[in-house]
Amino acid sequence: MAQTKADRQAAAKKAAATRERNRARETSRSAGKKGAATRQRNEAAGSARQAKQAGKAAASRAVSAGKSAGQAAKQAAKSARSRAGGAGAKKR
Repeated sequence: MAQTKADRQAAAKKAAATRERNRARETSRSAGKKGAATRQRNEAAGSARQAKQAGKAAASRAVSAGKSAGQAAKQAAKSARSRAGGAGAKKR
């Protein structure tokens, strides 16, 4: 049986709607992948920033600890000189 013009038009509309749905589905799928990649990139950058800050803080604490140890040694030497009865103690 031959198709009528109306049948062909209906089939064409249905095919167009299917193509549009498939296009939208593909766009949304790729957007989801891109969104995940962006989120992961941002998380990685944030982690790198935190590591950098932690490294700087650790270095700062190490320098601070070194200075404190140096001051303690200096004070201990002053104390030892003073206890020795002033022999070799600096006068102010």
